[in-house]
Amino acid sequence: MKEEHSSAEVQLFQTAEHACGYWPERIARDLVVDPGDPRLADLYPVALRQGFRRSGDLIYRPHCPHCQACVAVRIPVMRFRSDRSQRRCLQRNRDLEVRIVPAQRTQEQLTLYRHYLGQRHPHGGMEHHGAIEFDQFLVGSWSRSRFMEMREPRQGRTNGRLLALAVTDLLADGLSAIYTFYDPDMAQRGLGTAAILQQIEWARRESLPYLYLGYWIAGHAKMDYKRRFKPLESFMPNKTELSEQRCWQPLED
Repeated sequence: MKEEHSSAEVQLFQTAEHACGYWPERIARDLVVDPGDPRLADLYPVALRQGFRRSGDLIYRPHCPHCQACVAVRIPVMRFRSDRSQRRCLQRNRDLEVRIVPAQRTQEQLTLYRHYLGQRHPHGGMEHHGAIEFDQFLVGSWSRSRFMEMREPRQGRTNGRLLALAVTDLLADGLSAIYTFYDPDMAQRGLGTAAILQQIEWARRESLPYLYLGYWIAGHAKMDYKRRFKPLESFMPNKTELSEQRCWQPLED
C-alpha cells in the first residue's frame, strides 16, 4: 500500500482461510492492515481508494487465491442520475425524516438491528448479535462515523419511529456506506435503496465527489443491486503486488 503520511512501512497481514460470507461453498481469505497501527485513521482513506473496506476497527480487502468476485465500487455522485424506479422510491419515502446523528448505539437502534438480522439473515451467524457485536461491527473507535436515521414523521415533541439506519463514514473525498439495516416489515418502501439515494444527496450537499458502496458481486442476490446506481466505478486490484497502480474505471454493463 502506498503510504502518504509517514515513511514507516505499512504492515499487511493475510487471514487464515475461512468460509466465504457470500458463497457458502467457497473458501475466502482477507488482506488486513495491521490492526495495531496507530495511524489507522490516516491510512483508512488511502486504503479505501485502493479497494479496502472498514469493518469495526479492521481495514480489510478480500484476497482469495481462486476468486475475484468481490469488486470495490463507488458512485461519482455529481454524475449520478436516478432512474424512474429510484425516483418512485424517493417519492414513496418523501414523508420520512432523515437525520444525521452521532455514531452512538441506542436501544431503539439495537432493537431494529436485531429485528432486521432475524428476518433478513436467519441462520447466517449474525442473528444473535447483541450490543457488544453491534459496537464491534458498526462503531469504530478511530473512524469518523455517523448514523443516518430515517424516521416516520415526528409527533409533537416525540421522535417518529425509526425505520432505517445507515452507518456512514466521512472522508475527505466522499462518504463510505458501511452497513444499512431497516424494518423488514416495511419492504414496500424500498428503504435500502432510499438510504443510498439519501447518502448520495448528503455527499452532494457536502461537495464530496464519491459514495463508496463496498463490494459488488455479479449475480449475487444480495449484492447485485448496487449495479442499479449509475454511473458506477470499479477498482480491480493487481493481485501480483501490494502497491496499487490501477485507477478506478467505469463498471461496464
